[in-house]
Amino acid sequence: MTVADRPDGAGGPGGADEWAGLVRRAGALVARSAAAGRPAVLGITGKPGAGKSTLAAALTDALNAERPGAAVLAPMDGFHLSNGVLAALGLRDRKGAPETFDAWGYLALLERIGGGREPVVYAPTFDRALEEPVAGAIPVPGETALVVTEGNYLLLDEEPWRRVRTLLDEVWYVEVADALRLDRLTARHAAFGKTPEQARLWATGSDERNAALVGRTAHHADLRVRVDGWALSMFGRDIGRSRQ
Repeated sequence: MTVADRPDGAGGPGGADEWAGLVRRAGALVARSAAAGRPAVLGITGKPGAGKSTLAAALTDALNAERPGAAVLAPMDGFHLSNGVLAALGLRDRKGAPETFDAWGYLALLERIGGGREPVVYAPTFDRALEEPVAGAIPVPGETALVVTEGNYLLLDEEPWRRVRTLLDEVWYVEVADALRLDRLTARHAAFGKTPEQARLWATGSDERNAALVGRTAHHADLRVRVDGWALSMFGRDIGRSRQ
């Protein structure tokens, strides 16, 4: 369900019409980029397991189906600090918290993309099988009309994250029922090597502390998108099951 300009976040069931509305709204940003002479940047945020990455990927695919090369997905997750660095900082058990990202590096990437001066900008990605970032994996050509970026902390009101918001043309907040979100997180952690017990402890421990922080930023979003019911049929899989 798409919830726009509704402070209570209330809404009913969504579906194909809601999805088409999201694509149209993102398409308006594509059109805006031509006038601005730079790529527009759409941020998608929400709690861990809400389905940000799957929604962002589906939206990017839809825009590129209409206009090949129009959109590129460049997630915040590529700015995870490496496991070695986290261990050296004593933050390995906090992986996913704001302090475990290279936030200034992410800010610099958005500034380079928004500047519209470079023929191509290379963004990092995050390899879930390795649990490590991979540098220079995502090319963002200068002629790209829309960059879609997703991550937990796009609306966080602390340095340097608050500067990120100034570089995003719009931010959408994705939300889903917490019970479903926790089930997805647990399944994802188990799929990448944790025992069922470890997966549940991580999902209800570290992930939930981060989720509480993210939840307090929802009111800053331009649009709130609730995906409890319609995402399954729209994307053909459980949104958030394979991605964050």
